[in-house]
Amino acid sequence: MARKSGSNGEKTAQQLRVAATKLFATNGYAAVSMRQIAREIGVQAGALYLYTPDKQSLLFDLMNQHMEELLQAWENRATPHAETPIDRLECFVRFHIRFHLPRADEVFVSYMELRNLSPENFEVIQSQRRAYEDVLNDILSAGQDSGDFKLADTKVATFAIIAMLTGLNTWYRDDGRLTLEAVEEIYLDLVLSAARVKV
Repeated sequence: MARKSGSNGEKTAQQLRVAATKLFATNGYAAVSMRQIAREIGVQAGALYLYTPDKQSLLFDLMNQHMEELLQAWENRATPHAETPIDRLECFVRFHIRFHLPRADEVFVSYMELRNLSPENFEVIQSQRRAYEDVLNDILSAGQDSGDFKLADTKVATFAIIAMLTGLNTWYRDDGRLTLEAVEEIYLDLVLSAARVKV
């Protein structure tokens, strides 16, 4: 049967996305078969092709959805009109942490499985990544121009800051020594120090 009893198409499609994300993040894209994904959600392997043409399309759809949600969330953020470059940088840091931390598997797949995208799919995701990186680069460039920041290269600083913020996903735990709020303040201080914010 194509669907589990009592489920509908949208529910199965969502289960497929969740299961594939979990399996890709845990085992790696190359090691996961469509049969494994089907087994995870309790359907026959052939039923998956009602929802995706193939595994490559599934990987692309997961990564594309993640990037679209990221860019849309930035557009819809609660503080869209921060004035100074320092305020805008603080806004970016807090946004990045709060968006990415609850999505550890999605983040891992989006960063680690780029190499497994077909060239045309890679270009789409890379373009979305550049759009997000440009947000931070524009903030840093504005701060450089205003004299608030002192950076040797804003593009390199952009890559370094995003990598540092995203790295939080590899070690933070809800039941750990520090609260999310405390960690957020520490990371904000690290980023502002890296940008050499003038006091």
